[in-house]
Amino acid sequence: MKVEQFDFHLPEECIAQQAMEPRDAAKLLVVKDSDYDDRAVRDITEYLNPGDVLVFNDTRVIPARLFGKRGDAGVEIFLHKPVREGVWEALAKPAKRIKEGDEIVFNPSFKATLIAKRDDGFVELAFAYSAAELLKRIHEHGVTPLPPYIKRDKQKHAEDEARYQTVYARQDGSVAAPTAGLHFTETLLEAIRNKGVHLAFVTLHVGAGTFLPVKVDDTQQHIMHKERAIVSAETAAVVNRARQMGGRVIAVGTTSMRTLESASDDAGTLHAYDSETGIFITPGYRFKICDMLMTNFHLPKSTLFMLVSAFSGLDRMKSAYAHAIQNHYRFYSFGDACLLYRSL
Repeated sequence: MKVEQFDFHLPEECIAQQAMEPRDAAKLLVVKDSDYDDRAVRDITEYLNPGDVLVFNDTRVIPARLFGKRGDAGVEIFLHKPVREGVWEALAKPAKRIKEGDEIVFNPSFKATLIAKRDDGFVELAFAYSAAELLKRIHEHGVTPLPPYIKRDKQKHAEDEARYQTVYARQDGSVAAPTAGLHFTETLLEAIRNKGVHLAFVTLHVGAGTFLPVKVDDTQQHIMHKERAIVSAETAAVVNRARQMGGRVIAVGTTSMRTLESASDDAGTLHAYDSETGIFITPGYRFKICDMLMTNFHLPKSTLFMLVSAFSGLDRMKSAYAHAIQNHYRFYSFGDACLLYRSL
């Protein structure tokens, strides 16, 4: 499909700069057929049935934005993912001014060496620390990597560090939050459990590629950056049991959905999984396991808007987004949410 088909006008003032407090006070647009319900996230329990299963991504965001020096010149590093022991894939700015062998100093006790510049725009950095020590230094010196359309200076902001993290985050490794999950509170999770709905957790470590625009004209030419995804045997059993008993599978966030679809077979059975996934879901994809999707509002021509269009229909999603814009819903990472029913 042509990427232009996924374009729409999004006023700049629709992009949320601050998160809603409390978390579950954000708006929730429920999209089923051509009907819309304008609700709040805390009302999601009204759309869930006993025996359903909500699947969350329990990844934890690390402060992957680092500011350093190459000699006297400033360098910004955006860590993406570990390649092997002591080596991380990253984006560098300004990339043209650094070369292989350059040392980048973030702090007198925290340095890296650029060992490769790749054709895909990423660089590889070598760190002379153990994995645990490196993670410790990243937490000490890094900044929460908010998307570029959320305007902040280069300083740490405690409120962003806390708010750009789900309340159930457990597994360090993401450089971007699974943003649909940001709306949940412990109180809301307890209310969901009390309704007889199962909670299950997968892990997908979100990479820097989530911020990169689609630069091709046709979706078939776009290549997704791979991210590590994990489904435990326990989660697979919970999901499969719920489906066998007639429950629905509701993915909380596109990362949870991509993980579930990557780990499911064509019969709709979820399997334990630990691998990289580069699944790219566009209209025409046949969903194997997900019945509903809770997600935030996404940017025009993004892979995430393509995914929701595949799930609920392109025309339906364009209409729903027009309704959201007209009714002052807040878009993207710190924005509001929608609850989507599958079109097929």
